[in-house]
Amino acid sequence: MSRSDPLDDPGARHPLDGFVDGVPGWVSATLKFCSRCGATLDLGQVVGEHRARHACARCGFIAYVNPRLVVTTLPVTERGELVLLRRAIEPGYGEWAQPGGFLEADETAMQGAVRETLEETGLLVEPTALVGLYSRPPAHVVVVAYEARIVGGQMQTTDEALEVVTFAPDAIPWSGIAFNTTVWALRDWLRRARPDLDPSALGTEGPDR
Repeated sequence: MSRSDPLDDPGARHPLDGFVDGVPGWVSATLKFCSRCGATLDLGQVVGEHRARHACARCGFIAYVNPRLVVTTLPVTERGELVLLRRAIEPGYGEWAQPGGFLEADETAMQGAVRETLEETGLLVEPTALVGLYSRPPAHVVVVAYEARIVGGQMQTTDEALEVVTFAPDAIPWSGIAFNTTVWALRDWLRRARPDLDPSALGTEGPDR
């Protein structure tokens, strides 16, 4: 890719179905009352803001709605194989994804990715490269994916993983991938690890994934 080529924004390819007042419908249902004083929140223009906001007329509180950050890793073995897990929880129960989860307030993105990987796979990893950053507005998340080397631990199933398996780059279980964000991260990783595989032709995206 040359310097002048625009970055791909795969999340923008999918419509914002189910959005209400600029947020996912299930999030909108939580924006009824002010968390500061308990009064009703109203959607409208607020002085100093460039879009309509949910605001409290009583105390002036503005309920900003921002996506949650999901931190993940693509652990790679010394043989160049990728570690994926088969999820033991919804969403995506029984399907494959990289280890990861929601970032906590008292940790950095890399610290959170390392913690989530250890919790879900038993592996201690060390992030070595940023694979990509992926927006999924209907799920109200932004997902960051790091390539990581395995530096310790013992690969094992956990409460969140039915299986933890290593896959050669040409043996990734594309038909069973849980999320669009996983498809996008795997494609970007393969573009560097195995560009001969034409990753753009691998995996499928869906509006509800």
